[in-house]
Amino acid sequence: MEVRYFDLEGPVEVIPEIYKDERGIFLESFRAEVFSKIGITKPFIQDNHSFSKKNVLRGIHFQLKPHEQAKLVRVGMGKAYDVAVDLRPGSESFGKHVSLILDSEKQNMLYIPEGFGHGFVALEDCILQYKCTAYYHPASDTGIRWNDQELNINWPLKDPVLSKKDSNLPSLKSFIEHNI
Repeated sequence: MEVRYFDLEGPVEVIPEIYKDERGIFLESFRAEVFSKIGITKPFIQDNHSFSKKNVLRGIHFQLKPHEQAKLVRVGMGKAYDVAVDLRPGSESFGKHVSLILDSEKQNMLYIPEGFGHGFVALEDCILQYKCTAYYHPASDTGIRWNDQELNINWPLKDPVLSKKDSNLPSLKSFIEHNI
């Protein structure tokens, strides 16, 4: 397993070893003892699976305290441009983000700690799979507008397909005024 850390403290890219032969591939997508060696120790208690058509953008989503979720995200099929935004009050990197391409051929994963928002855009039809450290809690579910100018995320497309919910998410400034 290969691990890549970002300038922003918290998120971690994990690239598993893939075993290939004429039959296909095998990899361990999660093994607690291996992940604990890189500091990912909180137990995952829910797995989610979504399918998104090319150009669908979901996010930037997160849950409020005390229902925050850390996530371990990977693409099982296709490719996605994945983003994690630091929304931890008092953090030196508040409002900053990391981004990378999650690719089913590479099987790389992104660990997103609690206190971060998460969003992605499907670069191809894709299946996104992610483990969470807390259950989905509808009353705590919220988000920030994907194209907020303060976040300055360089999305690889300008006109994504959005849900009604994601189209109506607040700006970072509005979120802060009403929640922090």
